[in-house]
Amino acid sequence: MGDQETEYTREPEVPIEAIRVIDPEVVAKLPPGTRVLNIAPHGASFWTRTARLDVEQEGISKAYFLKTSHGELGRDMMSSEYQCMSKIRAITPDLVPEPITWGTYSGMPDVHFLLCEFRRMTGEIPGAGALAGKIAELHRRSSGSSGGRFGSDVPTFHGNVRVDHGWSGSWEEYFARTTRVLFKLEQEVQGYNEEIRQMITPFFEKVIPRLLRPLGTGGHSICPSLIHGDLWHGNAETDVETGLPIIFDAASYYAHNEYELGVWRQPWNKIGEAYRTEYYKHFPKSWPEEDCDDRNALYAVRVNILDSILYKDDQSYRQMLISGMRELIDKFPGGFEAWEASYGTRDA
Repeated sequence: MGDQETEYTREPEVPIEAIRVIDPEVVAKLPPGTRVLNIAPHGASFWTRTARLDVEQEGISKAYFLKTSHGELGRDMMSSEYQCMSKIRAITPDLVPEPITWGTYSGMPDVHFLLCEFRRMTGEIPGAGALAGKIAELHRRSSGSSGGRFGSDVPTFHGNVRVDHGWSGSWEEYFARTTRVLFKLEQEVQGYNEEIRQMITPFFEKVIPRLLRPLGTGGHSICPSLIHGDLWHGNAETDVETGLPIIFDAASYYAHNEYELGVWRQPWNKIGEAYRTEYYKHFPKSWPEEDCDDRNALYAVRVNILDSILYKDDQSYRQMLISGMRELIDKFPGGFEAWEASYGTRDA
């Protein structure tokens, strides 16, 4: 989600001069002979400052998109986004603006930047069929390219919340391991909550195995796909020239492809149920198909954990988190064992 529409008034730590002055290090990354014409603020962000850079190359006008951040965290954010966007670009070149480079200002050593191709956008969210089809294409084309492993060696960022992934041989292990870390961080940021604490054990011992273990049961399996990782409506637009979807601000790693759709369940996201319906026309639901909506609810819980960390002053995300956990715990008290017994009976 990153910069979703919620009350937030803090100014970015990045000095405004970062998008008023063209740093020599940015110029050095441009093709030789490039003449810089102008830099102007473009777009808005809670965590960064962004600008359009207009240049002339061999008599031809061209524009770049410049994103700037501050401090050690900001440096890691720029490096991560560059790597994530590059991975998507290598698989579906028309889906993301071309990432050019990232680096650190020479005149302001605490300022770091990401330089990308500038794409003119309509300001409109892509239609459900167009966007869902392209995301399914990304998932299909990347399937198997991680050697069967889930995760990433590149940390990603949900807004300014760092997520370290590592690698796992199974989706259930990856999901449980990294989600435990996020729950711990949520309690540290938001403050201790007894209701959440009491639900942790059944959530990890019953709900997660019940919904994720069947994916690899009975001769079935899932293959890791590269996902965008934070695909809310603020990270997708329509290209003016091609009319095709464009996505950006990636937080990519290898996951169960359906995890991408967890944020599409959120009530605030304009990319919602219609997009999920279209997606499954291009990438069928994983087996067991009857669990698909409940898996989506599980994935939405993890999104709510991240949002509760990111927007600690807005209690609505914690309330959605608690509600989502409670519904799943109440629905699956018997966990995987109950499903396995029922599945065995059906096969008998």
